[in-house]
Amino acid sequence: MVTDRDEIARIFGQVAVDAGVPIMNFFESDGETRRKSDGSPVTDADVASEKLILAALASHFPDIPVVSEEAASDGVVPEVSDRFILVDPLDGTREFARRRTEFAVNIGLIDQGIAVAGAIFAPALGQLWIGGHMAYALSLLPGERLTEARDSRRISTRTPPADALKAVASRSHPDRQTGEFINRLVIEDRISAGSSLKFCLVAEGRADVYPRFGPTMEWDVAAGDAILRAAGGIMVTGTGERFHYGKAGYHTGSFVALGDPGLRDRVFA
Repeated sequence: MVTDRDEIARIFGQVAVDAGVPIMNFFESDGETRRKSDGSPVTDADVASEKLILAALASHFPDIPVVSEEAASDGVVPEVSDRFILVDPLDGTREFARRRTEFAVNIGLIDQGIAVAGAIFAPALGQLWIGGHMAYALSLLPGERLTEARDSRRISTRTPPADALKAVASRSHPDRQTGEFINRLVIEDRISAGSSLKFCLVAEGRADVYPRFGPTMEWDVAAGDAILRAAGGIMVTGTGERFHYGKAGYHTGSFVALGDPGLRDRVFA
């Protein structure tokens, strides 16, 4: 059984890159967008991506249960213990349906309530981020091998200046509490982005804080959280406490992703 976090992240990365193939096939055609029982959108790309990912994870990690968004929407949720995988086969379905490019595949490993390995692949952008003990960004196309990456670099968060922060927030899901939280800070620049790519901006040091007080699910954030932690950052609850996975219904509650762990005292002062 694979136990090394970096190797797990690489496997997740390859699975995510492979899932980019059916996603882009649907993206380049006129696929149908439907509504699930909770009102959120779903497309044939979500379903095809999830089918590929679940089969691949069952092959690589047969003993680790997988909680995946579309299966969970159909009521298929395995029993989990200390170690499980969270999957969003197409994060940013609204972006996808609107033919924007900021959608991604998210795969994250949870161990003892903490996100410890993850991969995010943005197939329309040709960008992959992985994180285990260390975090990396790679440039490659859907279906390519990780060894074929045209660019592979280690990434890390930044120590921000004392008088100004860069904040990133959701483009498709703005909410009043998130806006109020950001407005309390001394912000030099505010960036809007889609899907889990907001975590990647913080992990690369291009932003310092990503707050989210609107409704979110754990499969939306686990991969990004793992990559952020591997890059030197942290994710905490909306009140600055330790973030823990495996909550009832896999709802995240509010959270704040920070590039510099030392920001916690400033942000929640």
